[in-house]
Amino acid sequence: MPYEWTPPPPQTKSDWSLSLWPYRSLLRRDFVIFVGATMAMLALPLLAVLGSPVLWGLLPFFAIALWGIWFALNVSYKRGEVVEELSVTGETARLMRQNPDRTQQTWEANRYWVSVHLHPKGGPVPNYITLRGGPREVEIGSFLDAGERLALYDDLKRALKAGA
Repeated sequence: MPYEWTPPPPQTKSDWSLSLWPYRSLLRRDFVIFVGATMAMLALPLLAVLGSPVLWGLLPFFAIALWGIWFALNVSYKRGEVVEELSVTGETARLMRQNPDRTQQTWEANRYWVSVHLHPKGGPVPNYITLRGGPREVEIGSFLDAGERLALYDDLKRALKAGA
């Protein structure tokens, strides 16, 4: 699961935190390996025209294709740099979200008034989870897949109920 409890559940004390992040199928190291392997596979057909003027005609297209793959993967990787941190201490529940552009959004409420809500349909994603407390309702874990959001919903309900 792309989330981690501190301390791990079941929480034995009233103070805990939860960190969430999007699932990564391609790590930075694998990104470099993939681009290198793609470059090698694209260069293989160029060996047949090595030493001829045709090479210079094909080389710009080779460079554009390689740059396109690198650019698309890099944009996808940057969009996935989201981190959410829910920390419950004393009488406060605080959710901090760091967006891909490095801006931060925070939400804070009295921990005893915080409730978790699951919206199976009608939300921007299936099994949409929100936290409600005070005048605002905020989303949590919208980047997780539907099954992970269901597991997170159950874990959050249990954790918030245990601390009450």
